[in-house]
Amino acid sequence: MRKTYWISTYQKVIDDTKLAAYAALAGPAISAGGGRFLARGTPAKVYEAGVLERTVLIEFDSLDAAISTHDGAAYGAALDALDGGAIREIRIVEAAE
Repeated sequence: MRKTYWISTYQKVIDDTKLAAYAALAGPAISAGGGRFLARGTPAKVYEAGVLERTVLIEFDSLDAAISTHDGAAYGAALDALDGGAIREIRIVEAAE
């Protein structure tokens, strides 16, 4: 089993209240799924086509754990709370062997 990383980038926050409601539910849902927050915030520095946008890096013990957390009911409730409050991207990437 390879470690897996969930990387979220926020291109635009549309509604701070919805984002706060999402965060209140998402953090516990991700932690309950075995996710460990490694970094979150605005990058200290970007290069090439990098954009200074909020980025979150979460580590999971496996790809299955990351996917089941994202697709689970608890995180689904967080997504329902977000309800268009941000434009963002999530990538789930396995660690190199």
